[in-house]
Amino acid sequence: MYAIVEIAGQQFKVEKDQRLFVHRLDAKEGDKIDFDRVLLTGDNDKINVGAPAIDGVIVSATVERHLKGNKVIVFKKKRRKGYQKQNGHRQQFTELTITGIKA
Repeated sequence: MYAIVEIAGQQFKVEKDQRLFVHRLDAKEGDKIDFDRVLLTGDNDKINVGAPAIDGVIVSATVERHLKGNKVIVFKKKRRKGYQKQNGHRQQFTELTITGIKA
């Protein structure tokens, strides 16, 4: 069984025991989180689509750890003007493990 769930403003296709990286959530490591904004569920040939979400379906997850992604370098330059600007960014992520989909 799989589900499409909205987590932190993004949609993810999840299955049981799947590991998932999402934008940082306000939860401690080891916490259990339930997501109730499930947009679609599928089980073999049976598909249930919500409008916009399905009532009564909950996706449970456990927070494994918080980490940072790879560094992204932003470099701006205007030729012949002597203008150069360099900036870096590391996105913060939360690693989740999907523990179950309850319909």
